[in-house]
Amino acid sequence: MRLPRGVPRFLGCCVVAGVLAAGVAAPAALGAGVLSNQVADAVDGISATLASSEQPLVTTVTDREGTPIATLFDQYRLPVTADEISPAMKAAIVSIEDRRFYDEGGVDVKGMVRAALHDSSGGSTQGGSTITQQYVKNYLINVVDRNNRAAQLSDQADTIARKLREAKIAVQLGQTKSKEDILTGYLDVVEFTGNIYGVGAAAHAYFGTTPDELTVPQAALLAGMVNNPAVYNPYKYPDRALQRRNLVIDAMVSTGTLAAADAATAKAAPLEVLPGGPDVPSSTCLGAAPDAGFFCQYAESYLIRAGFTADQLETGGYTVRTTLDPRVSSIAKQAVDANVPTAQNGVANTFAVIRPGQDTHEVLAMVANRNYGTDPAAGETSTNLLSSASNVFGAGSSFKIFTSAAALESGKAGLDTPLPNRAGQCFTQPGANEYTQPYCVQNDGVNYPDPISLRNGLATSPNVAFVNLEQQVGMPAVLDMARRLGLRTTLTTNDAGAKPDPSSDNTQYSQPQSQYFQDKLSFTLGNSPVSPLEMANVSATLMSGGTWCPPNPVLSVTDRYGQDVPVRQQACEQAVPAGLANSLLAGLSQDTVSGTSASAAAAAGWHHADFGKTGTTQQSESVAFVGGVDDYAVSSMVFADGPHPKEICPGNPVHLGDCGHGAFGGTVAAPPYFEAMNQILGNRPDVPIPAADPAYLRARS
Repeated sequence: MRLPRGVPRFLGCCVVAGVLAAGVAAPAALGAGVLSNQVADAVDGISATLASSEQPLVTTVTDREGTPIATLFDQYRLPVTADEISPAMKAAIVSIEDRRFYDEGGVDVKGMVRAALHDSSGGSTQGGSTITQQYVKNYLINVVDRNNRAAQLSDQADTIARKLREAKIAVQLGQTKSKEDILTGYLDVVEFTGNIYGVGAAAHAYFGTTPDELTVPQAALLAGMVNNPAVYNPYKYPDRALQRRNLVIDAMVSTGTLAAADAATAKAAPLEVLPGGPDVPSSTCLGAAPDAGFFCQYAESYLIRAGFTADQLETGGYTVRTTLDPRVSSIAKQAVDANVPTAQNGVANTFAVIRPGQDTHEVLAMVANRNYGTDPAAGETSTNLLSSASNVFGAGSSFKIFTSAAALESGKAGLDTPLPNRAGQCFTQPGANEYTQPYCVQNDGVNYPDPISLRNGLATSPNVAFVNLEQQVGMPAVLDMARRLGLRTTLTTNDAGAKPDPSSDNTQYSQPQSQYFQDKLSFTLGNSPVSPLEMANVSATLMSGGTWCPPNPVLSVTDRYGQDVPVRQQACEQAVPAGLANSLLAGLSQDTVSGTSASAAAAAGWHHADFGKTGTTQQSESVAFVGGVDDYAVSSMVFADGPHPKEICPGNPVHLGDCGHGAFGGTVAAPPYFEAMNQILGNRPDVPIPAADPAYLRARS
């Protein structure tokens, strides 16, 4: 015989009520084998999971001074303690959700029976769940099973097994936790639409306040929302939300927590939510300030490489104190924006600053005229222009640093060694056969001496002398030197700046640069993709006595309890002897004095002791200045970054064009360096460039 509609639900709830009223008797007392097993197998495990599962919290990323620069989160939640919640908020939620909360156990048997009777008679379903039960349900959905959609559906299933399981866990919580802790826990875990979880985040997002300052109308609005956040969203459905808020206020009167006169005043108040809200911060580094976006993204990826998962960073409630220097970063950003406007068509200007050291290379700034974002029309990009091999045209003659270092190490040349330097010359490529075309290069200009010393060559940058030297040293040694000094990631990319594609028949795409350039003498002229950050780190390696360390963006990580969390870092390495590094710095110290950037230095009033090397690609699609001063290692690069790259032309502003004689590293990439570093250094006394080691002045082989 078919039972009347509602009777099965009524009987089931009576069973639940009977079990719970009997002192939370064992599920087997129901005499329902399958149900008993379901509940018995689940409750203890879930109770333990509830006790051990931490709520997702916001991770805060700060600069080195502790000022927040970004937040990372999956659920926007600002946890609070019981005394940080206003009495009005507590009264509102209890009045509308569970007015017997302070008198009942974890479940309200009377309420469950009443709800079952009402439902079985054909009326609308009345909720029989206590705040404790809702706490259990929301904790399962929003915390324990937040990444498991099937489990979340099970947590909400309209079944007797689910209700009994939830009720028994609620009774256990009621026996082990105080009412204040349960109420606070519930208000911390419940959703208020979208990514807003908990009363702390809701108070901020909807009213721009803290939960301890919530007024009666504000508290009533939030308390009314938890029943159905989407339906009572005050921005989408203000009339509905207002009616619900006033219903909560009436409930507060009926429970005796609000006087009728005060209720009338509260009901007359407008919704008072923040205009244009809710005010929720960005959950990614896309919300960082223009001078911090690329840095933030790099710090996040650095931590993931160090062993953190993306989910940990989005839910762990960490405080990540980075190495970002707000003053250095702000000044550098202003310098690149003045050189190339943010939305300038097809031209990017990157600027990276690293502090050298024997134990760590702290990244102080990673900026570009572009901003980290998703709107290309506004000059934004979601590609990290600093850390990736984004400059696909290369850093030009600044790569002569690697050939010089390899020559000094091998003894093929010293700083005073005369290098053959004809106006033009053709070279046989490594591993060439009779069908291989020779590699022919010319010097850019006719005033170079022949021969020219390596020291003078570093300042004036003749192409022929360095290709000749590269051929003598050998490509394996030059490429290995580039890796050791800093191009660790760059050389793992292909000649398009991307991950090598083994399926491609074209070695330009299938091979990493470390392999692709083994037979190509063009490497020393810097025509290959490169990371601007790694080029700054090359300078840092030389300034650290030849010690390479990974570019480090993180000073410390603390967890939600304030405890230090260790961050695994790749060990520093002695890439080259200190004497070699110092000698190379000495050899590079004339670029801003008498070399390729001297005119720009004079125009900027530059007078500091520094070192540098400019670079310009053959068609001027990219220009670079790589160098350092005091304890700042720097790279400044200007390169074509649009879908239709062309020659970069100097001017105000720098732009793409057909200017015949395009930009140079000394005329376009060096000026932002002088502009920024003049401000950063101020009147600080100069730090002299180390003297060359006599062992590296002359050839030894």
